[in-house]
Amino acid sequence: MKNHNFIKVGAASPKVKVGDVLYNEQAIIQSIDNALDNHVSILTFPELCVTGYTCGDLFFQSALLEEAIHSIERIRLKTKDLPIFFVIGAPIEVKGQLFNCSIGLCEGKVLGIVPKTYLPNYSEFYENRWFTSSKEIDFEEIELNGERIPFGTDILFAHQHIKNCKIGIDICEDLWAPVPPSTFATLSGATIILNNSASNDIVGKSHYRKQLIEQQSARTIGAYVFSSCGYGESTTDVVFGGHCLIYENGKLLSENNRFSLEESLIYSDIDLELLTNDRMKRNTFYDRSLNKPYRAILFDCRVKHTLLNRPVNPYPFVPQNQDVRQEHCEEIFSIQTVGLAKRIEHIGCKKVVVGISGGLDSTLALLVCVKTFDQLGKDRKDIIGITMPGFGTTGRTYNNALSLMNELGVTIKEIPIKALSLQQFKDIGHDPNILDVTYENVQARGRTQFLMNIANKENGIVVGTGDLSELALGWATYNGDHMSMYGVNGSIPKTLIRYLIDWVAATQLKEKAKEVLLDILDTPVSPELLPPSESGEIEQKTEEVVGPYELHDFFLYNMIRYGFSPSKILYLGEIAFKDLYDQSTILKWLKKFYYRFFSQQFKRSCLPDGPKVGSICLSPRGDWRMPSDAIVKVWIDELESI
Repeated sequence: MKNHNFIKVGAASPKVKVGDVLYNEQAIIQSIDNALDNHVSILTFPELCVTGYTCGDLFFQSALLEEAIHSIERIRLKTKDLPIFFVIGAPIEVKGQLFNCSIGLCEGKVLGIVPKTYLPNYSEFYENRWFTSSKEIDFEEIELNGERIPFGTDILFAHQHIKNCKIGIDICEDLWAPVPPSTFATLSGATIILNNSASNDIVGKSHYRKQLIEQQSARTIGAYVFSSCGYGESTTDVVFGGHCLIYENGKLLSENNRFSLEESLIYSDIDLELLTNDRMKRNTFYDRSLNKPYRAILFDCRVKHTLLNRPVNPYPFVPQNQDVRQEHCEEIFSIQTVGLAKRIEHIGCKKVVVGISGGLDSTLALLVCVKTFDQLGKDRKDIIGITMPGFGTTGRTYNNALSLMNELGVTIKEIPIKALSLQQFKDIGHDPNILDVTYENVQARGRTQFLMNIANKENGIVVGTGDLSELALGWATYNGDHMSMYGVNGSIPKTLIRYLIDWVAATQLKEKAKEVLLDILDTPVSPELLPPSESGEIEQKTEEVVGPYELHDFFLYNMIRYGFSPSKILYLGEIAFKDLYDQSTILKWLKKFYYRFFSQQFKRSCLPDGPKVGSICLSPRGDWRMPSDAIVKVWIDELESI
């Protein structure tokens, strides 16, 4: 099984007893065993988990400190044959100073020790009484159990054979500082931050804690694995809930239930390629003025490749949470309407012209026009909706187009294109019985010609209806539906358009208009350029020709947003669509996607203006700059080798 640059990380919060080092040691070993049973390769434990965090003045007792050092040695020996990198917390005395430390171990080696930098000494915390900040150290190594061990905050733990697997350390309060140490670690290449913490729980603190980790993982474009001490710590004044969290670039991957009376363990796969590719794109990420020299300490635990333990959203453009989705729909619709309003006011046009087919895209464009005119205080009658029935138009789409325009109160024009098309066939010597690309595109360009000419006549502009999914596949007639004077749907994928229309139906329209929209949503996607069936049903179904849009939107998102390889997109697609498509079906349409995406770039090189609404945009002036003559061979060869 190929790894695809994923690595499984975990956060454990074992049940402890304050000052009972042997008990805590056994609990740590048990957590490591449990983590290995779940194929975890990198694991973090809570702050001072060897002794317990709430020891207070017991930290001044030599017996406790010496036993902690002995325990580190025993843990090292007990885990020497285990394929896992892990970090535990313990107090370590050096030159008469006591440090609150994170100790990194792997396969029988103590690799390095990182002391805590920011010591809280406010409210319920009193760490300055016992510990010294890392800012006070003037050495780079210490002797521990007869070995010279790297010591300091300038340490990164790097896997020898997994590209970009570099680990930095925060310890509890370090995260709460204005500039956490992990900020500098990530600027020096760390992709994963482990945080050993002892964060007690009071009302509202868990929410704020999550916000901090979410923001730090997002700002550093990294993974953040957080483990806090839990049951067993002293409850003299505070209670620790054992909160464990895993974030990746601002996204929560895993979280436990706090206040468990037993050990807690969470884990998830981190996508190192995702993080690295995002950092490559974000040219503001690296700042040499903030660079600090770090020592790379290598480790080489064996990583078992298993099925992913993280969700793969089959519809990455569509928020899964309904409330978030509604919020996004409202925001997208507002971006569209404000963009169109600015264009109308800037050029001083009186009217807009929209071709209405009774399909999804033209419906959304018309709804945007209506909302824009309402906001500008303009008469809806200055929106000219034109239906242009041709050889493939069905009664269903024709009637829906007329009904929608009528319910929205716009000006309706009907211009049949059969006569124009037949004349063009005659002029260019094309047999109308040959239903080829010429047959289709003569109709598409004829419709655009009518729209443009009426816009000139009415002192208006043509509002384009084409969407992001069509642009990605080049599923548009060059200088036909490909062209307009302002394209409001150009960065909205097909899978999201359905939800946008549904949201408009639910929040913006009266009952009769809603009924029309619901039938449009239920209509198969089609350009309707080929004749319908004998029963009058749509015969030409787009997704039977180019493939399911839900697959293509998934391919597009993962290719453009993260730069994933074809084999990785296939791998993720198999997981995301396991109940809908088998591997051969996904592979078939993925090849089709790459062929079309590369060969149709010339259409995207001359797109009309339109508003960007999401993270994926194919505008040649904005997010996507690609030569029209790029060769697809590398991408296809990778898929052919599967």
